[in-house]
Amino acid sequence: MSTAHIDTFAARNLPPREQWPEFLFDSPELQFPEQLNCATELLDRWVERGQGDRLCVQGAGVRWSYADLQAQSNRIARVLVEDMGLVPGNRVLLRGANSPMLAACWFGVVKAGGIAVGSMPLLRAKELTQIVVKAEITHALCDARLAEELALARPNCPTLTQVLHFHSADADALDARAAAKPAAFENVRTAKDDTCIIAFTSGTTGQPKGTMHFHRDVMAACACWPRHVLRPTRDDVFIGSPPLAFTFGLGGLLLFPLSVGASTVLLEKASPDALPAAIAQYRATTLFTAPTSYRAMAGQLAGHDLSSLRQCVSAGEALPAATRALWKQASGIEMIDGIGSTELLHIFISHDEAHAKPGATGTAVPGYVACVLDDAGRPLPRGQVGRLAVKGPTGCRYLADERQRNYVQDGWNLTGDAYLLDDDGYFVYQARTDDMIVSGGYNIAGPEVESTLLLHPKVAECGVIGVADAERGQIVKAFVVPKPGIEANDALARELQDYVKQSIAPYKYPRAVEFRSSLPRTETGKLQRFKLRQAT
Repeated sequence: MSTAHIDTFAARNLPPREQWPEFLFDSPELQFPEQLNCATELLDRWVERGQGDRLCVQGAGVRWSYADLQAQSNRIARVLVEDMGLVPGNRVLLRGANSPMLAACWFGVVKAGGIAVGSMPLLRAKELTQIVVKAEITHALCDARLAEELALARPNCPTLTQVLHFHSADADALDARAAAKPAAFENVRTAKDDTCIIAFTSGTTGQPKGTMHFHRDVMAACACWPRHVLRPTRDDVFIGSPPLAFTFGLGGLLLFPLSVGASTVLLEKASPDALPAAIAQYRATTLFTAPTSYRAMAGQLAGHDLSSLRQCVSAGEALPAATRALWKQASGIEMIDGIGSTELLHIFISHDEAHAKPGATGTAVPGYVACVLDDAGRPLPRGQVGRLAVKGPTGCRYLADERQRNYVQDGWNLTGDAYLLDDDGYFVYQARTDDMIVSGGYNIAGPEVESTLLLHPKVAECGVIGVADAERGQIVKAFVVPKPGIEANDALARELQDYVKQSIAPYKYPRAVEFRSSLPRTETGKLQRFKLRQAT
């Protein structure tokens, strides 16, 4: 069927068709009707089937059933349409820490046929301006506590004409307006290939890019990795740290639990020191967070009842073997690792607990195919490092961005990761392709050196990059955060250098070591190596 979008901005700013990746819809669960609104499938269908009383979402002081979330989302959809003049296809900025209200806003936008554009809570006015201008955003729903930076951005955002705040007692806030609306709303009958989210990349490489995903993409993501790897049940309780503005968080903490009728816990603060107590409080079964958070939490589990926890998912950055072992020793649980990308919406290579292999990410998730290519686009034999290439039911469509040509080549999504395929057919992460260090003719993967340093008992965090060197082309440089009480000095630097030489090939050792009190990371916990490079 034709689009339901009256505002056709998204369709007009998709890449040319010849620059799209090849999409695969081979399995029965990936056959979608022409008319599809993912809010109907993920939320309303449970109420229609008589499951409206089931627990759906919890947060600070909030415990909503599926019927409760549906009613609140319907009221917000009415505010968007009746008070704010939203028409299908308009872009709506969502701004807030994880909470049930933010989830209701997301569903309200999608029900009304709008396009949800998440934003990380810590973004400043300059970064918000980039997003609003790029996506020509017209509406915003913003937590009142985060209003200041958006207000500073607005003078440079001429398209942004409608802003409402929530988590506010103001008579004109979204909360009061929604409360005055009826709880019924007829969802817009969107097409399966109408855009429903524009997700901006989390900024590990600098300038963010807007990735466009259709209603069918959301449902395809729910049909692949969670169904075949996570295998959740309706009685699972999901919890974790990634923001809903990050597709890892949107999938893991909202889309996936609702796709099976389970429940989710959305916490404004889900730091490593807060998560263990929250897992115990909510009797959570399924945890999503980044490797750095698992590493930090491992020493803080004592005194918390984590007997409800049965699954732990790591993604967002490479999982060091040392962190996997540390977490299993502390919790008794084997982590589920995976790699996904904002461009492909969620995880496409992974393993379940029974097939975990230290240091390896896993195999292609059913529905996806993956291989390792050389610079000429030819498949490499096992054991050789090359560029990871992926195809499946989701894929990269950048919003009006010339970088589409770099990400998609010959139908493949090139993720920017260097991988090899081992003898068992597992994909093994080496580095971001721009993080490979060429020193004295050797190719050295920075994350491998990081993983080794993290095994040292005096190292809390580390980041490794290549820096220019007249003699060797580049040398390996390590930025190290020592554990509390450890003195950072030349003796420690030599100790760490010797440790790396003894643990992996000696040519990989860091010839330069710089101690730091902290490392630059995105809100989702990813190490920003480009900032370390800028500082050298």
